[in-house]
Amino acid sequence: MAALTLAAGPFAAVALAQAPCANRGLLDARYCDDNGDLIADQPKDPKAWQDPATLVFSYTPVEDPAVYENVFDDFMQHIAKVTGKRVRWYPAESYAAQVEAPALRAPASRGVATGPTPYAVNLAGFEPVASMQRANGSIGYTLQLITFKDSPIKSVADLKGKRVAHVSPSSNSGDAAPRALFSSMGVVPGKDYEVLFSGKHDNSIMGVVNKDYDAAPVASTVVERMQARGMFKAGDLRVVYESAPFPRTAFGVAHNLAPELKAKIREAFIGFDFKKSKLAAEFKDTERFAAIEYRKDWRDVLTIHKAGGVTYTQETLSKLGKKAE
Repeated sequence: MAALTLAAGPFAAVALAQAPCANRGLLDARYCDDNGDLIADQPKDPKAWQDPATLVFSYTPVEDPAVYENVFDDFMQHIAKVTGKRVRWYPAESYAAQVEAPALRAPASRGVATGPTPYAVNLAGFEPVASMQRANGSIGYTLQLITFKDSPIKSVADLKGKRVAHVSPSSNSGDAAPRALFSSMGVVPGKDYEVLFSGKHDNSIMGVVNKDYDAAPVASTVVERMQARGMFKAGDLRVVYESAPFPRTAFGVAHNLAPELKAKIREAFIGFDFKKSKLAAEFKDTERFAAIEYRKDWRDVLTIHKAGGVTYTQETLSKLGKKAE
């Protein structure tokens, strides 16, 4: 659940807004999608291209951002070596911060979770490039509905009348997906059970472990990593429902990054020796970074957003940020 991005500067936004556009789709008015791939096109005017001296890297706040600064350290050094740029860390505290935080409006690298990725694509000109790939070739994770070990909850139907932790309105596995999937099973979040926003996946997970919540829909990968770190025992939780796989973190670049620098960053991802890095110790199920295609790999996520009436606007992003804190 992350991404590498170079944010467009004010000049680029103005240039794009004034350029003719045959197709925009769901993109913000600053961007254009003439080639129909659902992401912002490269600016036609080379003066709008970004080629910064420093990249700011930020990982999605599924857990404490401080945990991951050291984990991503050698990867950031690898990016610096391949691109010839300086790379520094920025600890994003909410999903919305990864799209709108002032520190990330400068040329930046940011980690965007699965659900917020469409917001970054449509509102910030984010261009997904790669994702972590498992040994079996999958880039997916699942929504797991978890409850504590001696809970009476055995199925989604048993959530009725309970207190359930959702992560935040912008989270895919922590809110958007369960709203669509559980409703199709006859259990409507917010109507049939009380929704309590925890703000982060780890808050939801530990809240269930400590019985502060009756249950919680969360990302399977976060459960696996927290258990591997000894934050709770395997028997402390039960999974009562699991979805089909969703794509994991989208690592990418800004649409208006200089093409040569885009190519170097793609090279940095695909050529990174994942197995010999600190990342391998944290993401034990991962073998490499693999190339992704947003239109294809995020199709189900976009379908869930559409079914839920999600719109990608600065207003909705602002509301998500307040709720996600």
